[in-house]
Amino acid sequence: MAAQAVTIQRERGWAPFINGQLYYSLVGRDIEHETVPFALGNGIGLTVWSPLAGGFLSGKYTRENLKDEQNRLSGFDFLPHDKEWGFQVLDTVRAIAEELEATPAQVSLAWLLAQPHVASVLVGSSKLSQLEDNLRAAELRLSEENVATLNELTRPTALYPNWFIAQTDDKQVADALRR
Repeated sequence: MAAQAVTIQRERGWAPFINGQLYYSLVGRDIEHETVPFALGNGIGLTVWSPLAGGFLSGKYTRENLKDEQNRLSGFDFLPHDKEWGFQVLDTVRAIAEELEATPAQVSLAWLLAQPHVASVLVGSSKLSQLEDNLRAAELRLSEENVATLNELTRPTALYPNWFIAQTDDKQVADALRR
């Protein structure tokens, strides 16, 4: 659909699309399969919504309190991700945050800001202290090692035919399949 819109826009000489607003987070990297390459190839920036996965990556939720009726996510949990895997990600985020004297929210947002395809991040907060904490992420610089650790831990699973191509040892076959 987006490719058709870009084609029509170009054919008719309309103002170019310059930005798309999409869900993206450490526990939701699905857009890397097709949307990110499409956006990069067409000069379209990405603005991220729900960068903390509805607050999951803020650090305030634990395995023990996630289902507590007082928590936002107990009644508003529409972003699909495996919660146990998410807590494993959060354990690593917390360790990096402790190392950098930062918060899990700041590390999660700093990771997004370190991605070359992210132009902007929309943050939400229900308290001034949350907003101030989130804004400090703009000053946090993750090391290359931190970014690589988070990238590897949360890398999206390859979709077919990419997982099939990765399994072949025959470079000629792999190159033909990519075309």
